[in-house]
Amino acid sequence: MNLLQLENVHKKFGDFTAVSDISFSIQKGSIYGLLGPNGAGKTTTLRMIMDIIAPDAGTITFSGNRHIRDFLDQIGYLPEERGLYRKMKVRDVILFIAELKDLHKRQALGEIERWLEKMQLWEWENKRVDELSKGMAQKIQFITTVIHKPELIILDEPFSGLDPINMTLLKDLMLELRDEGSTIIFSTHVMEQVEKLCERICLIHQGVVLIEDELRAVKRAFGKNSVEIEYIGSLEPIRNSNWIQGFNDFGQYAEVKLRSPEDYRPLLQELVEKGIDVTRFELVEPTLHEIFVQSVEAQGGTVQDAE
Repeated sequence: MNLLQLENVHKKFGDFTAVSDISFSIQKGSIYGLLGPNGAGKTTTLRMIMDIIAPDAGTITFSGNRHIRDFLDQIGYLPEERGLYRKMKVRDVILFIAELKDLHKRQALGEIERWLEKMQLWEWENKRVDELSKGMAQKIQFITTVIHKPELIILDEPFSGLDPINMTLLKDLMLELRDEGSTIIFSTHVMEQVEKLCERICLIHQGVVLIEDELRAVKRAFGKNSVEIEYIGSLEPIRNSNWIQGFNDFGQYAEVKLRSPEDYRPLLQELVEKGIDVTRFELVEPTLHEIFVQSVEAQGGTVQDAE
């Protein structure tokens, strides 16, 4: 069952087309990746879903054929531009926003207690927001996004500014919320995160949908045309190999894009013939980043456009 559906949505600002004829649907209880570089049209799309701005054409509907105005109280939105009342205490600012979302004070206080413990912030509940680190403040804003148990949670670059420990914490909470029935739209330009979280993705470039499908289906469609190599020494002798289309060397580990999936055999033979000490050689599916670059180039764009 779909929770949200966009059909032929279009938005211009003057002569600039921000979103062009976008269509996709999101299944209830899933994590959906809305992907693309900065300026692709992701935030404009989210703002139209939230009814912050209106589309010039097309329709946006929610389950039961509801309009956004009938669904708005069921949405939790974490915008890319963070903002909290900096002079308020942590507990007070969460309570204030919870009450704005129609939670009774007693219920809100119980949820605040629960979320501060989940976020490991109970020691900071009586501190002012401006005394918190950037990462702590972001965790507080995440709490204000989900405290009213919304059906739809929209997260715009939620991992920005978090350290690895808190990124893992937030990732686990997103999965927990999904398992409890929430639907999550996860918007980012960092595609490695999406590969670990999303069941379905929409890749946008210059306001146009390039790919919209289940993540596993997208990867299968592009085939296994990359090799991961771990080695001792140097890969310089094969850098200009006829079998290699792209080469990303990290020192002792390299990601190699083949000209065709069948080229892994002659490449492995060349490595052996040139005496390179290989400790791992694995044919792998392309990363989402590689898929995105290929898709942009297929539309006449450049690699720089995909960064």
